[in-house]
Amino acid sequence: MTTPEIHTAPGPPAVRARGPVQRRLRAFAVPAQLALAVCLLSGVPVPGAAVLGAKLLLLVTLGAEARMWLLLRRHGLSRRDALTHLVPGPVLRFITHELRLMVSLLRWIGRRRHGVEGAEAVFPHGRDQAALMYGFAFVCVVETVALSFLLANWPVAHAVMLVVDVYTVLFVLGIHAASVTRPHVLADGALRVRQGAHLDVRVPLDRIASVRRETLFTHEKKVGELNLAIGSQTSLTLHLTEPVDAPRFLGAPHHVTVIRMHADDPKSLYDAVARAHAALPA
Repeated sequence: MTTPEIHTAPGPPAVRARGPVQRRLRAFAVPAQLALAVCLLSGVPVPGAAVLGAKLLLLVTLGAEARMWLLLRRHGLSRRDALTHLVPGPVLRFITHELRLMVSLLRWIGRRRHGVEGAEAVFPHGRDQAALMYGFAFVCVVETVALSFLLANWPVAHAVMLVVDVYTVLFVLGIHAASVTRPHVLADGALRVRQGAHLDVRVPLDRIASVRRETLFTHEKKVGELNLAIGSQTSLTLHLTEPVDAPRFLGAPHHVTVIRMHADDPKSLYDAVARAHAALPA
């Protein structure tokens, strides 16, 4: 009796890491750019040669990173995998979050929601925070106007703070837009629980031990619990038979067995989850 030959699929090609020169260049370039920015904002005179050198250093660093990205692509990595290899995970998650906020603003303007195609039921949850977020945005606008007058005699500081203040206004509106355009979704045997642009957890219905309607305004941080308050309140509590992973903002794993969440119409969400859970095969 002969054993059939087993062919294993070839693994991904080896990827060459950054060399020592590129690592040192990267480690020096970021602090140098930050130091230059601090000097310019504080009014410290910076020689033109230093500014030119900083620009050249930035171009060389970006060129080296672009070359490394192309090498990774030639080794067969996808664009996402190559980017993940180059950029630290927490940094990549932060940038992705900011991009999602801006995209959510566009979706909000176009009245298009994310991830609702083929859903059995959709449950918005951003209504009760609208007044608070609009208030924050108004305060940020007032601060932007005030700083524009106060920094009128410092052009560099004025330009930098104007960009920061405008982005802050967009950031605040983007948080609300993400809540509006990314509702909770019931589809494919799971409840997709979301909050803003940073949390998207798929909870299989067969892992839900119980769902309870309860309005809570105070939430203590406990191990294994996830509190997704909107307007400082939650209106439903899910108890799970097995933990699910709800990654933290920068990607650290967070396994939970209790999820407290909110919906604009908690009764509809409760009824839909209860019906779907009861319809599961025994």
